[in-house]
Amino acid sequence: MTGKFELMVRLRVRIRFAKQGDLRLIGHRDLMRCFERVFRRAGLTMSFSQGFHPKPRMMFPAALAVGIEGLDEVMEVELAESTVAEELLRRLAPHTPPGLKFLAAEVLPEGSPKARVQSLRYEASLPSPPPAGIPERIERLLSASSWPITRPNRRTSIDLRPLVLELALARDGLTMRLDVAQRGGSAGPRDVLAALGLADLERQGARLRRTAVEVRQ
Repeated sequence: MTGKFELMVRLRVRIRFAKQGDLRLIGHRDLMRCFERVFRRAGLTMSFSQGFHPKPRMMFPAALAVGIEGLDEVMEVELAESTVAEELLRRLAPHTPPGLKFLAAEVLPEGSPKARVQSLRYEASLPSPPPAGIPERIERLLSASSWPITRPNRRTSIDLRPLVLELALARDGLTMRLDVAQRGGSAGPRDVLAALGLADLERQGARLRRTAVEVRQ
């Protein structure tokens, strides 16, 4: 057999994006399908897995729960074509649905490790006036040596306390930084709100936002 074989391009790109507005109400699988459509409409050639059901090579190191806005999310995608970050963002921008915005892109060197999340930052708005006793509740949680919680339909409990790296009352609401690198389990912002006696906060009109996904360097 004669002829030359071209080596397939496999370009891995890390993208920062925002997911806001009504888009916060779609689940993670729907978000992945949304990304696939956006890339396809932008004319970008994605790499696919092998097997009977090939899937685009996309990775989200920290899936965002339904109902929470993401202001600085992270995803990685593998492309089967060469491009530069600026050109990639230019091609994607016209095809994004309302609520989705691409913020930055970085072409990763060959062999670089996949993104691993170290911690996550959140904000939770509070009604006006805010519920009484919040500073005392925060102090009680932060000063505790442990804070076991059990989720519905789970037999085992996890210790919330070591997962809460920062928790404070700010002018516009609560801010928190949660550790996701520990082996004992992970916690979300709703777990923290429940521990503070604020489980009904979202039903009262409060918004949850993830403000940062902090990746290990």
